[in-house]
This record gives sequence, structure tokens and C-alpha cells, in this order.
Amino acid sequence: MIKIWHNPRCSKSRESLKLLQENSDENIEIREYLKDTPSKGELSEIIKLLDIHPEKLLRKTESIFKEEFKGKELSEQEWIDAMVKYPKLIERPIVIKNNKAVIGRPPSLVLDL
Repeated sequence: MIKIWHNPRCSKSRESLKLLQENSDENIEIREYLKDTPSKGELSEIIKLLDIHPEKLLRKTESIFKEEFKGKELSEQEWIDAMVKYPKLIERPIVIKNNKAVIGRPPSLVLDL
């Protein structure tokens, strides 16, 4: 089973999903994370699988980031709280398989799983 945290309005997310559908015979579970917001625990787990600091998962070009968080130093938990409150801040797409995860930027990275 492959899981993708997906935003259908995002071209990179659509490209990544298409690559998965064309190159894998596994079932793909699509989660529209803007509608089905991840919990703190789920985000913490994804960050652990990605092996990154939570700040690295932020979309810093989003207006909400610029308005609320630009230039601020937050703890790991505070960044996770911010992404739960504003899921638009979460970089996309995120693809998970077994105990591995990648951010599909560029989309070809999803094929590494």
C-alpha cells in the first residue's frame, strides 16, 4: 500500500500521483490533507519518516506563512502545531510506503519508494 498526502489543485501533487499510478501495481490511498487535516501525531510520524526538522516541511511561499511565521523561531512542536492549524503550510505531496516517506519535489522522487 502506498499513501499520498495530495492536493488536487497542485500540479506537482497531480504529477506525482500520475507517476505512482503508472509505475506501481500497488493500491494507492489518496488523502486530501486540506480536507482531512493530519493530527499532531501523524505529522510527527511523517517528519520522523522524512528525517527532517518540521520547519523543512513548510511551504514558505504561502501567504499565511509570510503573515504569521516569517522570521520567527519556533520549536519543533510549535511548527507541527502551526501545520495542524494551517494545513496549507504542509509541503506536498508526501508519499509514504512501509516505513519510508518522500516529498514529491520533484515528482520523480516518488519513484524511489
